[in-house]
Amino acid sequence: MSSILDSVNLRTQMVGQNRLELLLFGLETSQRYGINVFKVREVLQCPELTEVPRKTSVIKGMAHIRGETIPVLDLSEAIGRSPVPAEDERRCFLIVAEYNKRTLAFLVRKVDRILNTNWDQIMAPPAEIGSDNYLTAVFEFEKKLIEIIDVEQILADIYPASTDVSDDIATEKVKKAAHELHVLICDDSQVARNQMQRSLENLGVKVTSAKNGREAWLMLKDMAGKGVDVEQYYLMLISDIEMPEMDGYTLTSMIRNDTRMQRMHIILHTSLSGGFNVSMVKKVGADGFLAKFNPDELASVVVKRIEAVSKR
Repeated sequence: MSSILDSVNLRTQMVGQNRLELLLFGLETSQRYGINVFKVREVLQCPELTEVPRKTSVIKGMAHIRGETIPVLDLSEAIGRSPVPAEDERRCFLIVAEYNKRTLAFLVRKVDRILNTNWDQIMAPPAEIGSDNYLTAVFEFEKKLIEIIDVEQILADIYPASTDVSDDIATEKVKKAAHELHVLICDDSQVARNQMQRSLENLGVKVTSAKNGREAWLMLKDMAGKGVDVEQYYLMLISDIEMPEMDGYTLTSMIRNDTRMQRMHIILHTSLSGGFNVSMVKKVGADGFLAKFNPDELASVVVKRIEAVSKR
């Protein structure tokens, strides 16, 4: 199974080109799902799991992998489908991935292939299905829809995160300086947008949100076309990297190539882990990288920007 990740080394060449690699996998039906290869550390046959006391049956146990003890989540049960029976676990696979500073293993029935595609081929789920689902994107492949699961929503359900900002960061002085400032946030996950908005509103800043890079880009381009000084209107842009239609790297590159907004302050805020992102931030011209999700760390980045603007 390790051979399925042989092409991972090529992924650095796709940064800033609105391209991605998806690892396709299956659960209990013929429906296929996708996860960004960037987030995948390895894929392996499910070993024997160690049971642990737990509040939710979604966590099947712990796997001991290369000296680490990693929690195993049944992805079928996490999205409301039938759980994997205990007797079938050893015939399943683990996708070991890194999300929001956590290393997790997702229990899946089968692993298919790695698919190289473009973010502009990835679409947001139809609005008609409502917001009560675990989908963050869909795309068509071989005349069938591949679904990309909103893992951040799953993790928020299992490991609820506080959005409160510490008082020593959200001081009265900061709030006074922030009340007329405006931050643009961009993320395809509704739970991520809500988390960021609640945290930033603790500082007193105004928040506008976009669901993907394309929506943010069209918003900024429209404002600039109407004569709005985008660099002055927004204190900063805080954008996810992985998004349907246009990713955060491409959004950053397009802003940097537009003289009307090229000095806009941009922070890439993502669940993608690792030092790789730091070098990619420099490559596309972003001002910084921040791993999800810690409200104090997010607020501190904004406070630093508020202080820089106040000194002008």
